[in-house]
Amino acid sequence: MTTAVLDREGLGALVAALLADGRTVVGPTVRDGAIVLAELASGDELPYGWGVELEAGRYRIVPRADGAVFAHSAGPQSWKNYLHPARERLWSADRTAQGDVSFERHEPEAPAYAFLGVRPCDLRAIAIQDRVLTGGRYADSGYGARRRRALLIAAECTEPGATCFCVSTGGGPAADPGYDLALTEVIDEQGHRFLVRVGSEEGARLLKRVPHRDADTVTETVAHASVDDARDRMGRALPPVDLRGLLGASLEAERWDDVAARCLTCGNCTMVCPTCFCTTTEEVTDLTGDHTERWQRWDSCFDLDFSFLHEGPVRPSGRARYRQWLTHKLSTWHDQFDTSGCVGCGRCIAWCPVGIDITEEVAALHAESETET
Repeated sequence: MTTAVLDREGLGALVAALLADGRTVVGPTVRDGAIVLAELASGDELPYGWGVELEAGRYRIVPRADGAVFAHSAGPQSWKNYLHPARERLWSADRTAQGDVSFERHEPEAPAYAFLGVRPCDLRAIAIQDRVLTGGRYADSGYGARRRRALLIAAECTEPGATCFCVSTGGGPAADPGYDLALTEVIDEQGHRFLVRVGSEEGARLLKRVPHRDADTVTETVAHASVDDARDRMGRALPPVDLRGLLGASLEAERWDDVAARCLTCGNCTMVCPTCFCTTTEEVTDLTGDHTERWQRWDSCFDLDFSFLHEGPVRPSGRARYRQWLTHKLSTWHDQFDTSGCVGCGRCIAWCPVGIDITEEVAALHAESETET
């Protein structure tokens, strides 16, 4: 594994090199009181000197004196917004002058994305969505095309947020394989720099075009120690039990009534979740009836229409819909995809309007099950 060191100017040169390749560079930037993901025109748009304060139902950006660029937790968006967009046209149909109908499949060329600053939790989420959307019998061709052209530059976590719990989901602040380059930010008396690890041939070619120097022992030691320290400073944790079995055995738990009394069934948790993938389709026609389009858009299991059959929704209550979401995420996801559907990013906690905490709910279900036995 090749390692190197970039300074701040080198990070800017990395962005410039990606843009010169014709890639659409997406990374974190400050906008509208949050650190969001957006297209970058230069490295200067990265959130140097900004961090975040998180709690259940609360998110604030705060200035930092050290000028760090990646010292913030996951924001309101994930890379799902680009790989699996909220709305996508599938096909269109037109009535011809002869009265026939012609169909055209919508297959635009996939953009060549470069994702800069992919957190380890989001790197795992992308791997999960790869399996969900390209690994089965019914692959999503649009997702697959975008994913194949995407270059991933990970940013390892050195400062987990108060709502982070990736370690208890089997992940951690260190980046798993799957990246092209991985950056670890180091700020000390020797300056502001980034330890770089190469994870692919494409990443190696990119690094050669950017000013860098060989990795030194001090930078490597500080970088690894910072990541190890972050592992011990998670803001939250799921209980260390068999979650798959716990959720499967808790379908009639009283705790569902408690959370249903607080849940607004707004679907925020599914919108910000980096692994939720559910969609529906809708037909859009013009006023003449001569042109129609089919669009795929995100859907949520919190929506009443999501489980609507001919006589009404299968899950009409908030209790049933919250139970469906949490049980699928932590239990039945294993049955479908041989993995959990949660990576511990904490977005669902921070962006819930009433501050419902998934770790708290699972702990309560576990406590209730222990009482019953």
